Amino acid sequence: MRSLLSGALVRAKAAAAATAMAAALTVFAAPVAHADAPAIPSFTDGYGLTQVAGASEVHSATDFTITVTTPQLSGRHKIRIFLPSGYAADPGRRWPVAYFLHGGGGTVDDAAAAPALHSDSMITVVPDGGLKGWYANWAMQNTALGAAHWETFHIAQVVPFIDANLRTIADKSHRAVVGLSMGGYGALHYAEFHPDLFGHVASLSGGIDLGMPAVRAAVVATELNITGAWCAVSTSGTGRCPAYGPYVDSDAIFGSPYPVLGADRLWNEVDPAATANLARLAGHDITLYTGSQGPVDHFTEIAAKNVKARLDRLGLPSRFVDYGNGATMGSTCNGGHNYGCWAPALADYIPRLESAFRTTS
Repeated sequence: MRSLLSGALVRAKAAAAATAMAAALTVFAAPVAHADAPAIPSFTDGYGLTQVAGASEVHSATDFTITVTTPQLSGRHKIRIFLPSGYAADPGRRWPVAYFLHGGGGTVDDAAAAPALHSDSMITVVPDGGLKGWYANWAMQNTALGAAHWETFHIAQVVPFIDANLRTIADKSHRAVVGLSMGGYGALHYAEFHPDLFGHVASLSGGIDLGMPAVRAAVVATELNITGAWCAVSTSGTGRCPAYGPYVDSDAIFGSPYPVLGADRLWNEVDPAATANLARLAGHDITLYTGSQGPVDHFTEIAAKNVKARLDRLGLPSRFVDYGNGATMGSTCNGGHNYGCWAPALADYIPRLESAFRTTS
């Protein structure tokens, strides 16, 4: 463990030097709304969120992005929303909601790489998770990124904001949280720590076992903006190396990663694979996907197997799909850490989620 992390620390200066170049990259540039753009629902500020005037991006009447500010986070943050095609035509109907959490180095626009997320049976909300937010309220709030209360932003602000502004069915039986890679961690963590909000959870190639040195090293690599092996497996789907923003301290998110004299207390408290945390998922619909190929999914497969085994020991039902080399996921999947695998995995999962929502209507 120490050798993995110390190597990352040594390369920190090089990572910081690359930050300026990385900042110039943009991913999935989206059109900004014009006067003749399709009409989209209006949103009222609230729950600590303030919309940025003129910053909406309209792809269609059922696919748009709003931009908000909040004291919980520095800067502006996007929320992309997919509405069912019948949303406007049936004003008396309410809809279930799936929250999709993108991966590290990604953006809300990554969701466009998985067409299944744009469902006619539910609303899909894709909130910004930061380049390396890890869906956490950071231990350090004085880094180059400033305020970083990502969990508070999503749970205490975005969820009630969406329920207040869209016609949702606002109960856990009709609310899901789904994520991949970094977002796979976020999905399982949110479902565990907020079981009253989410009745359905799915993690795809998630970093869901913080007890594994390789997973801790991956988190630290994003803090230090060291891409390394991640360069070849960008979650953005653009083929470019992902950038994780400015360098921050290796203890910034979860505190010290070293298991010495309890220094890694926060890592252990929020570890999705911890038995005590998994026990909170009693009664939930749980799904895990992973491949087994490449420098990342080699480890996400181990993490998913660890979680599945502990769920089984707890007697909690779950569905585990290990697609290995990707052959079972179709011609686009090579079993690695990419949307060539995640898009068909979501195409497999979303109809199952839609069916689960219907059975609880």
